[in-house]
Amino acid sequence: MLEVSQLKCVRGERPLFDGVGFRLERGQLLYLRGANGAGKTSMLRILCGLTPPESGQILWNGTPINELGEAYRQDLFYLGHHNALQEALTVNKNLAFYATLSGAAPSLADTTKALGQLGLRGCQNRLVRHLSQGQKRRVALSRLMLNHAKLWVLDEPFVALDHASILLLADLVAAHLAKGGLAVLTSHQPVDIGTSIPQILELRA
Repeated sequence: MLEVSQLKCVRGERPLFDGVGFRLERGQLLYLRGANGAGKTSMLRILCGLTPPESGQILWNGTPINELGEAYRQDLFYLGHHNALQEALTVNKNLAFYATLSGAAPSLADTTKALGQLGLRGCQNRLVRHLSQGQKRRVALSRLMLNHAKLWVLDEPFVALDHASILLLADLVAAHLAKGGLAVLTSHQPVDIGTSIPQILELRA
């Protein structure tokens, strides 16, 4: 369970949001919405423990995330605007590196299957710098299929994806929720995740 209460964020001297709260339980999805500059990415970074809030509290299964440390990070998968890939490494080496960080150990067969489902069959040994932007995004998204995190935090995950990849990602999120996972995401485009009605949190600049 993820529980947020009275969260406040300030950038410089400008308050982005204040008094934000929500509760997310197993199998639930939260859409975070708001205009550019409203603080969506800041909110996601705070949820991940990457940026401290001005005030407020975030609990994971009843415990403040700053007290959980690595235990919380093992339960978390965060995908930001940047793909966080090493351009000088191959696709396989990138995935192996991030799997190690997350405490997962996917087999070569698992990696090949994940890449194949995202239309990247045959790209395993290519350097990331030689991929298109859309291919890089799909490599980053393939990590969703290779970890055991319970909480997915996704910042504009559908950007730079073709229609088929958007549908596949929506199915991945739906399957994650069906297994009892939780997800928080931002998206400028409406996407049907195929689950019960999600919670919606609107941030206003």
